[in-house]
Amino acid sequence: MAQESISLPVLGMSCAACQHHVEAALRATAGVAEARVDLMTHQAHVTFDAAMARPEALIAAIRAAGYDAVLPRNGVSQRREEFVPSKAAAMLAAGAVAMVLSMPLMASMSAADHALMWLAPWLYALPADGLRWALLAMTALLLAWAGRPVYASALRGLRHGATNMNTLVSLGTSVAFGYSAYATVWPAAGRAVYFDAVLFILGFLLLGKSLEGRARKRALAALDALARLTPQRARRVVEGVATEVALEAIHAGDLIRVLPGERFPVDATIVAGRTTVDESLLTGESTPLERTEGERVLAGSLNYDGAVDCRAESLGEATMLGQITRMVEQAQGSRAPMERLADRASAVFVPVVLVLAVLTLVVWLVATHSVERSLANFVAVLVIACPCAMGLAVPAALTVAVGRGAQLGVLFKGGEALERLAHLDLVVLDKTGTLTVGRPVLQSFISLSGMKAEELLRWAAAVEAQANHPLAHAVVERARELALTVPTAGQVQILPGRGVSAQVEGHACLLGNEALFDEFFIALPPERSAPELGVTRLWMALDEKIVGYFDARDALREDAAEAVAQLKRAGLEVRMLTGDTAEAAAPIAAQAEIEAVEAGLDPAGKLARIRAWQKEGKRVAMVGDGINDAAALAEADAGLAMGSGAALAQEAGDVLLLRARPGSIPAAIGLARATLTVMRQNLGWAVGYNLLGIPLAAGVLYPAFHLLLSPWIAAAAMALSSVCVLANSLRLRAFSE
Repeated sequence: MAQESISLPVLGMSCAACQHHVEAALRATAGVAEARVDLMTHQAHVTFDAAMARPEALIAAIRAAGYDAVLPRNGVSQRREEFVPSKAAAMLAAGAVAMVLSMPLMASMSAADHALMWLAPWLYALPADGLRWALLAMTALLLAWAGRPVYASALRGLRHGATNMNTLVSLGTSVAFGYSAYATVWPAAGRAVYFDAVLFILGFLLLGKSLEGRARKRALAALDALARLTPQRARRVVEGVATEVALEAIHAGDLIRVLPGERFPVDATIVAGRTTVDESLLTGESTPLERTEGERVLAGSLNYDGAVDCRAESLGEATMLGQITRMVEQAQGSRAPMERLADRASAVFVPVVLVLAVLTLVVWLVATHSVERSLANFVAVLVIACPCAMGLAVPAALTVAVGRGAQLGVLFKGGEALERLAHLDLVVLDKTGTLTVGRPVLQSFISLSGMKAEELLRWAAAVEAQANHPLAHAVVERARELALTVPTAGQVQILPGRGVSAQVEGHACLLGNEALFDEFFIALPPERSAPELGVTRLWMALDEKIVGYFDARDALREDAAEAVAQLKRAGLEVRMLTGDTAEAAAPIAAQAEIEAVEAGLDPAGKLARIRAWQKEGKRVAMVGDGINDAAALAEADAGLAMGSGAALAQEAGDVLLLRARPGSIPAAIGLARATLTVMRQNLGWAVGYNLLGIPLAAGVLYPAFHLLLSPWIAAAAMALSSVCVLANSLRLRAFSE
């Protein structure tokens, strides 16, 4: 089965009930394996069998559910916000007009506040009957103009058997307007009109939606910033002449020129020139970085001060920026476990509120025989209910947190990963490349046979040239410094956590640690000297005979000790697991102030230790480089991979630390904990608001305290509830390390 994934912008959603309807419609489509709709970004993320379903069929399913969708342009997901700036401005204007006009209507109905006469003095010049007719005409016109999107959404839903927040508002305002129109056409003693309430409800709804739209835009600001990093045009150099072309015209291998002040359009390698680049928006690293010939530059990074020619390598979504953007989008659209309860409640929320509103109407009619009071409470119950607050409680916090994390160089792979990171007992750290710089320097290389030391290094470099381990880089770099001619190795086999084997000029060559030679039953020299503290020793054998060894030393990262201290202050236990020797690990652990160290572990050994701690009931985070530690990263409750950008999407961890420095570890955990706190606050507010507001609107306090909520107060509370959730979530934008 050939599965494909696509993200479709969905138009017309207004609350969590809409999200549920769209998801149900997509999941019922033949060939769809998974469908997830994001209320924050108004996108549907769908995984489907390409042989059974086409994107056009998915769009048809969304439209059949009463909403709309469009295909992504050029195969790239394009987020279309429900409340674009122009639409938000129109909603703000309509809401403001409705609110302003409702104020003199309230004054004219009660005749109690003539201070508002200046807003509509002509109203007070009309006779009583003429005043009601004027109010009827004015309210009808405003409903047709400002309320048209609300009523259109409700009607679309009803045609497809679906209900949403607009259903509640439309029903409430329609009932209030209908009764007021009846009281105007057939006036009688005791028949009140509710034109003021109708306009207040509509005004609060539109103002709330406008504020909500602006808050959404701020919540999505980090992703928008990433999307704007890639320039749309590039200078392609052909035979020394630079010509500006559309970015789509650039192919891998093309030569491009980037001038000072411009952003790099693709991932590339500099072939001429030198410059300083700013990668802060990609990796969170604020320090400008020197780049010269042979070094890599990333799409979206800013070229500071030098004109450079570069060879294009990765394009579009294959660039590091493209991968980061895709991962952030996926994480922002993911579901956190805490969201499941809200999803289940949102699916039945609107029908339950409709039932409660009808019960309120019936009970008040039976108890008071007052149509006016019964209708007022009926309308109040309808408009105070807010499924949006419940639907946005978790996604809003998750969206802001994922965006903020990306700005700090921390990429969460989803809501579940973020929640797991917030519930930890133990943090396990790898040594090389995690606590240390990961670029060990070859301190010495000793021959134990008749072979010259340089010859030993030449053969070792041939083998290690095809390995991707810090010690391998140290060997190759030293051979390059000495300008040695390195032969070509064949049959190279990487033995994770132990070493590497290969054929070099007809000889079997083996390089690795002591465990590797024990595995191959190759005896090491019995009277060998121990390496110095902090030194890692790499043994070498030719044709199953020890011929020499290499000693390399790595350095502790500058912020490692402080990062460990922060983790301990956060109440976490910290341990080190390393495949290196105890002699090499001890000084690093001492400098980082880590008391618990286990050395000489291969990948299987690290995995076994993770599982053992989990069986003890501990929730474990593993931090490693994502290669030798892949199994442990995947097994841990939360895996944090120190990433350099290469093979970004293939990392095994739940969280990628783009800065590749220990200080990002407590930052990631701190942000996850802060996000979990905001999620709980949002859910508490959303659930508490509806549990308290709906009974208040229904009049449960009236028998004891003679307290009732007027429909316009209920509307104000409804409009502000989802804005409060978004505003609380936006506090995460201020999170700092």
